[in-house]
Amino acid sequence: MAGDHRSGCPINLSLEVLGDKWSLLIIRDMMFGNRRHFRALLTESEEGIATNILADRLARLTEQGMITSAPDPAHKQRILLSLTEPAIQLVPVLAHLGAWGRRHLPVTPELAVRAELLERGGQPLWDDFMNELRELHLGIPRPPGTPSVLTALTEAYLAEVGRPQTP
Repeated sequence: MAGDHRSGCPINLSLEVLGDKWSLLIIRDMMFGNRRHFRALLTESEEGIATNILADRLARLTEQGMITSAPDPAHKQRILLSLTEPAIQLVPVLAHLGAWGRRHLPVTPELAVRAELLERGGQPLWDDFMNELRELHLGIPRPPGTPSVLTALTEAYLAEVGRPQTP
């Protein structure tokens, strides 16, 4: 196959874009945590990415067309990161990964609650969430009356964090 790809297999090509752990986690944090600045991605992630790795992955994700960056209109010295349509269309993929992880891996309740809600909500919830992400990242208005999925996911997470742990 011509070019820089190992093969034309769709799974291989997808993994070439998203196959390292940091790329999907950055997209996850932008998607579910609404982290749109370098500093927020660096300091607010559970996994603790290094500065040089974050800078490299952001450059790669931009080069691959998964995110864009532009001056932040609210703060001239900051760059605002946005998901592109291909990244937004990963919502079902991330929902399935989260569901699989909940079933087969030792997850914590507070970090699994969003995956549970996405799994229960299925495609209709994913569609609403993708429309909300299109509004937030691409400026495309979502259908009127659509509830905020991001708010519901965040509230569920915060409720779980505040819940007393049982021994």
